[in-house]
Amino acid sequence: MNKKLHLSVLALAVAFAFPATAAPTAALTDWPAPKSAIAKDAKLEARVAEIVGKMTLAQKIGQMTQAEIKTATPDDVKRYYLGSVLNGGGSWPNNNKHATAADWLALANAYYDASMATDMAIKVPVIWGIDAVHGNNNVVGATIYPHNIGLGAARNPELLREIARITAAETRVTGMEWTFAPTVAVPQDDRWGRTYEGYSEDPALVASYAGAFVEGLQGKAGAADFLDDHHVMTTVKHFLGDGGTGNGKDQGNTTVSEAELRDIHAAGYLPAINAGAQSVMASFNSFHGEKMHGHKPLLTDVLKGRMGFGGFVVGDWNGHGQIKGCSNTDCAKTYVAGLDMAMAPDSWKGMYESTLAHVKDGSLPEA
Repeated sequence: MNKKLHLSVLALAVAFAFPATAAPTAALTDWPAPKSAIAKDAKLEARVAEIVGKMTLAQKIGQMTQAEIKTATPDDVKRYYLGSVLNGGGSWPNNNKHATAADWLALANAYYDASMATDMAIKVPVIWGIDAVHGNNNVVGATIYPHNIGLGAARNPELLREIARITAAETRVTGMEWTFAPTVAVPQDDRWGRTYEGYSEDPALVASYAGAFVEGLQGKAGAADFLDDHHVMTTVKHFLGDGGTGNGKDQGNTTVSEAELRDIHAAGYLPAINAGAQSVMASFNSFHGEKMHGHKPLLTDVLKGRMGFGGFVVGDWNGHGQIKGCSNTDCAKTYVAGLDMAMAPDSWKGMYESTLAHVKDGSLPEA
């Protein structure tokens, strides 16, 4: 694993959750217990504890915050200790949609240099996330592949592994270390506007692709090329039930039984976590009326508890702001529920400041 990404991932994986992870809720249905191919390493755990132990409160909160490149400069990364930046659709270096790979790399290097120039006792490199979901589709000249619905028709996991490998290589040359893929939604209603993002309505087919795609993007856990300079970190998304909303409404309410949620909509997570997936993205949808960004029983008790996921949970675009009582710039509830990093593209400064205030006044406990 390359040193830059190695340090970032380790810090993210343990630095965030302010409240300690709770024990699984006894009332929950039995959930699978994946066994990640990445074994725990006592030396690495100790190193992470050392890094986090030397962080100030402001630095921890900065590491929990992801900002969009249109709204956060390299100087902001340095000043606020931002843990991550992303570029959304229609966002390019210097606002130039024809930016070259060299232009992307130059901006990535500027963010990296800023993150390494902070006053943190141990510097933590910023990581850049991008939706390279059918090839590195934001960059001119990248190889573009069909969306997932087309790849599902191929019924060929090894083809998916190779597509992921090429996508990773073409993403890394632009300086980015993290893609928000794969999507393992299992669409159950063709009226859902994001059906094309799912491989299939068949959970078995989705499961057969998930692990192969993760390994293609990251490399095989334990191998010499795992998360090296030709691979990127994965995000398995969207947790959970995005393909099962009532009447196919996007960001709607999923009201299936918990057994159906587990057997259909969570089918791709077991093989992805087994393959060593490093992050999971919370979904916009609700489960029985409770927004997933604030759903502690599923984010913490199930994903981190019963399923033993040891990576970090990132939010979707201002998804925390949809939780009752929250706004895009203020949402302690999402961290209590189990979110580790808020995707706050244009609201990051307010989210940073409000979270800092909540911890200082005691309304949000610090782990």
